[in-house]
Amino acid sequence: MVGALAAVLAVFLAVVTILSHRTHTEAIIQKSDSVDEWAHYQSSRLKLHNLELGERLIGTLGAKNADSAAALKQIGQEKQKYEDQAKELQEKAEGKTKASEAAEHRALRYDLGEGLLEIALVLSSLYFIARRKLFPMVSIVAGIAGIIVAVTGLLL
Repeated sequence: MVGALAAVLAVFLAVVTILSHRTHTEAIIQKSDSVDEWAHYQSSRLKLHNLELGERLIGTLGAKNADSAAALKQIGQEKQKYEDQAKELQEKAEGKTKASEAAEHRALRYDLGEGLLEIALVLSSLYFIARRKLFPMVSIVAGIAGIIVAVTGLLL
């Protein structure tokens, strides 16, 4: 009976371990995507800043001719484009950051469930050494707790 308990605990442990590893990988990928989006956002903001600098330079130099007027018009159009793009990129980057954090929270639940299932498996194995019924009973409690904690990771 205790051997069957250990086998069932080992199966649950394997499933939760796989979920944990996959979720950690998901979190890393989401974090990488988030960093890429923030870099794209920063490059868009840098382009906007360069346009603002050009606009100030034309204004400071006081050039009042057709070329400077055309340049200011083009700068105004490009500034609007980069301002809109920056807002969109910022929202996208924030979404990726939140997705990464959510995956990390799920992975933490799986890790805790994994730890409890490992404890349960070890406790059930101690029965074969000590022949005390306390070990399988405590093992069942730790196993159930591990499964419950791991299932809460699915609900996040």
